[in-house]
Amino acid sequence: MQSAVPKRTAKVSAAAVARACGVSPATVSYVMNGRPGVSVETRREVLKTATELGFRPTGAGDLATLTRVVGLILPNIVNQMYTGWAEHIITVTAAEGFEVFVATTQDDAESLAQVASTFAARNVDGVIIAAALREDSRALRTLRQKRIPYVYLSRRSEHIPGDFVGIDDDAAASQLMAHVLSHGYSEIATVIGPRFSTASLAREQAFVRTAAASGVIISGDRKISTRLNSHGGLVAAEKLLGSADPPQAIVCGSDEIAIGVMEHALSLGLRIPADVAVVGSDGLPHSRSRLIGMTTIVQPVKKMAERAFELLLNQITSPRTTYAHAVCAHRIHLGTSCGCPPPDPPAA
Repeated sequence: MQSAVPKRTAKVSAAAVARACGVSPATVSYVMNGRPGVSVETRREVLKTATELGFRPTGAGDLATLTRVVGLILPNIVNQMYTGWAEHIITVTAAEGFEVFVATTQDDAESLAQVASTFAARNVDGVIIAAALREDSRALRTLRQKRIPYVYLSRRSEHIPGDFVGIDDDAAASQLMAHVLSHGYSEIATVIGPRFSTASLAREQAFVRTAAASGVIISGDRKISTRLNSHGGLVAAEKLLGSADPPQAIVCGSDEIAIGVMEHALSLGLRIPADVAVVGSDGLPHSRSRLIGMTTIVQPVKKMAERAFELLLNQITSPRTTYAHAVCAHRIHLGTSCGCPPPDPPAA
């Protein structure tokens, strides 16, 4: 069956697109210039129809060449922190008429470089990067050479500046460790993600510094860097809990790592927190449930995702040479995994 899509012409007007969609020419102008005030459904219909008719706006500068596609680079899609960001970014971009290409790197430098090259070749309008490597800048240089704007989410490169959205990892980690110390633990271990992540490294440094300020020294064999998933936590727990002198508390740089630590501790017949206290960072909903009861740092996932796209869209529509840093507020959630008493049951 033949499609009813009209044939392309040499020049199509905004009025023609408006008639085909049943909207006003002003609405078409709003959509093509990325302005708010248009529903998601109408925006998608206008963009779809404009593409089918071959409409290309004039007088809009670089906006006329937008692909309406942005890239999102994640370390993996196993860690629910990353899938949470992806979900909210896809939602907020769709509201502005953009599609999202999602790619994962498994925290591999070569994969990150390849993904950046692929996004550049596809001429995406911008990229949100949650998988930046602290000392590797090849991927970022590729995007800069192609003049593709990007925003760092949670972690960043130390060599290439750019817009950044995250929490104050130093303050959050210090607050978490201070709470653990308030329970009187003196034998403490830390487990973080890869140290080539600026976020993971900042958390480890704050954990160790805060403990030392209270007279608790965390030795080298009790400072473990692992994969940012539950299996990484399990591997770390095998080493820590299998030692001749296991720690009283394990402070983790992510919830998924803490989940792995807790699972292994339970498999050994240990009680949490009676035998070993475990705390995390990220504040994932399932971690904070009564079933798990994890004490953790809560990151504002939705706000961070929305702010990251807001900064990216600003760069896309109004290119600039300055960089913006958005530090979002975190909070600590007190569960029972640290040794705090369970909350009072809800009233009947």
